[in-house]
Amino acid sequence: MNLGRGINFGNALDALDGGPRLPLEHRYFDEVAAAGFATVRLPARWSAHAAATPPYTIDPAFFRRVDAGVAAALDHGLRVVLNVHHYDGICAAPDEHRPRFLALWRQIAAHYAGHDNRLCFELLNEPRGELTADRWNAVLAEALAVVREACPERTVIIGSAEMNSPAALPALAVPDDDHLVATVHYYAPFEFTHQNAGWVAGAERWLGRTWGSPADEDAVRADLAKVAAWGRDRRLPIFIGEFGAFSAADMVSRARWTAFVRTEAERLGLSWAYWEFGTDFGAFDPESATWREPLRRALLGV
Repeated sequence: MNLGRGINFGNALDALDGGPRLPLEHRYFDEVAAAGFATVRLPARWSAHAAATPPYTIDPAFFRRVDAGVAAALDHGLRVVLNVHHYDGICAAPDEHRPRFLALWRQIAAHYAGHDNRLCFELLNEPRGELTADRWNAVLAEALAVVREACPERTVIIGSAEMNSPAALPALAVPDDDHLVATVHYYAPFEFTHQNAGWVAGAERWLGRTWGSPADEDAVRADLAKVAAWGRDRRLPIFIGEFGAFSAADMVSRARWTAFVRTEAERLGLSWAYWEFGTDFGAFDPESATWREPLRRALLGV
């Protein structure tokens, strides 16, 4: 499946305590569909809304919140990527949290088994830490098998270890399955895209960095060409599930970088989803209820 042009509704169903929060309002799906996007990625922090002991039951109230987002997207003719986001436990202690992670997916897959195949599952956002490539490959295969019990043909998105780094793709073991898409996240150069980001130690030192030289462009070309080649070798579609530049960067450079990554991805046949709709990387300004035009044009080319 080619997911086309997408955008993340980050900081809505996955919001962290004390962080920015996006209300998941129906009008935002109107905006996304009218702008011309094809896909919405819905990050969801299931681990914060499930029991800590077996059978690790997911709170029905949270399911209802997720259901509303999925339905709103599908009702607008959008594809949906629904993931497990911000599950720090599985990354810090894989052996301990593996049964809970698999139980979450058993419940999620069964709950959405009746939905049409415009709904896709992404097994885990940014595996990292103690969830090394070898460990993640094993857990990934188990989670996919759990999903397939209820959803034998639903598109499932799998990503590399090391926070979905493109550099970690060669270590990703791809299961034998006809309904897979591989994902990477792209934030290079990190010192530009995350300048002054409060959750990154020392990021204030990068404030003022711009982007747009021929060398900058060449670096993006080289990075994405390697990703595309990996996908071609495995006959596997590639989805850049996140890319974006934090709001502290100057808008001219943000728009230039965003447009270049987007056009290069499309030239290589890669689908993508911008991070994100309406908070600290946002292409949309909820206060004025308008798109930030430089970013909208960078993403859609019109």
